[in-house]
Amino acid sequence: MKNIFNYLILVTIFSLLLNCSKKSIKPNSAVQSLEAYSPVYPVLVGKGYNPVFRIQIQPIDDQAISVQAFEIDLNGTTDLNDIKKVSVHYMPEEEKFSANNIFAETASISSKISLKGEQELIGKKHYFWLSLTLNENADIDHKINAAISKVVINKAAVALAETEQTTEKRIGHALRQANDDGVHTYRIPGLATTNQGTLIAVYDIRRNSSVDLQEDIDVGMSRSADGGQTWEPMKVVMDMGEWGGRPEKENGIGDPAVLVDRQTNTIWVAALWLHGNPGKRAWFASKQGMEPKETGQLILVKSEDDGLSWSEPINITSQIKKTDWHLLLDGPGKGIMMADGTLVFPAQFKDQNEVPHSTIIYSKDRGKTWAIGTGAKSKTTEAQVVELSDHSLMLNMRDDRGSGQGGRNGTGARSVAITKDLGKTWFEHPTSRKALPEPVCMASLIKQQYQGKDILLFSNPADQYVRQNMTIKISEDEGMTWPEKFYTLIDEGRGRGYSCMTGIDENTIGILYEGSQADLVFQRINLEELLRE
Repeated sequence: MKNIFNYLILVTIFSLLLNCSKKSIKPNSAVQSLEAYSPVYPVLVGKGYNPVFRIQIQPIDDQAISVQAFEIDLNGTTDLNDIKKVSVHYMPEEEKFSANNIFAETASISSKISLKGEQELIGKKHYFWLSLTLNENADIDHKINAAISKVVINKAAVALAETEQTTEKRIGHALRQANDDGVHTYRIPGLATTNQGTLIAVYDIRRNSSVDLQEDIDVGMSRSADGGQTWEPMKVVMDMGEWGGRPEKENGIGDPAVLVDRQTNTIWVAALWLHGNPGKRAWFASKQGMEPKETGQLILVKSEDDGLSWSEPINITSQIKKTDWHLLLDGPGKGIMMADGTLVFPAQFKDQNEVPHSTIIYSKDRGKTWAIGTGAKSKTTEAQVVELSDHSLMLNMRDDRGSGQGGRNGTGARSVAITKDLGKTWFEHPTSRKALPEPVCMASLIKQQYQGKDILLFSNPADQYVRQNMTIKISEDEGMTWPEKFYTLIDEGRGRGYSCMTGIDENTIGILYEGSQADLVFQRINLEELLRE
């Protein structure tokens, strides 16, 4: 009951935020209502058009009205030089943003902008979106503040009431978008910081469609040497080619996780390779056995020069998979190095009865050999791991119990387990299935030192039904509590919902996530902002 009560409180908070952002006024006798809405979306470098503010206009009955202009207010923006273009787009009877049907646009940027045009409206509800295009060198630590302050209807200016929800937006990167480099979809983010401060992002390159393995999928890598401000061109780091005489679409490799060995600065990436099984999904196609033609293979690659070059694939399936298991794969997301130097990847397997379990794989000899733990809990899959102050490991797991017959049943919540012996035995954490609601989805969990103390950061779509409301949460007591005052909503829209965080420096974290505005969104956020009460 307590879990349900906490979830209802969270839903109420998000509902209030959304409702507070909508202010409706009746400007004249021809207009029934005019409503303003400021969504929590990032404004992305590399994206052609970024929706930031919407107004809804509803004429009375079948009366025709004409919209002639919008006054745009950019006051409060950190640096207007970050903005390349401002535009307003018209969507008849459709709430969702579309870059089509531009009402007016300008590249002359100032704190106050008037965009003039002509659009006749008759009956029903009509929508206009304010959109921004950023310069490629826009500073991702800056903020954008943008709103429509006035609209001219039938040659009369009507002032919009200010929204109670902030119109301030964070800047980020559209690190990967659909159709970049001719690729259909990018998915499954992993993110890590090397000893040199380089950011390494890994992800699925789903070349032909958005589906999971099996398909023509490779593992891509993006590298940033300046904390995420700029990114080098994508590099393919795992590609099984036409192994075994089968085409690339029957040798897909994906679901990556990334790990940095702090002692040697070796970067490891783990991923699942599936051979054969055309048109089938790996989760069901992989069977018992050990050979590629029978079962999925767990593959590693490594870089010993800070991500500039990568090794050939290393197959560790025979070291850690049991013959009667149907499938073994990594997290995905990221792994860790423990204080004693042990390398740990979160993992998952389907046992002899095809029941999934989260677990860990680990190496105590710098990656030369690998071992595996037991299942932490049945019906759990994608997990992330952190080391606690007593050197035990906390495994935070996606739990399939949130899936209902014919759809989601609203009981989704993360399972959490602890091991003190590298996964030989597990015990349930007090917050398991209570503290962290989810719509059954991958999530991220990291440990970060801030002002001399360790904190845990968690990110996921904070909803039990839908992959929306990407939120970062913070715990100051090793996951025993997650105070609502430390919840930060970064993207309220719907997306595929996977995320991965990393500490960039002691004051800053980075997050790479499947967002509502691009396949893979990167944002850099100051911890002081996340911990602001």
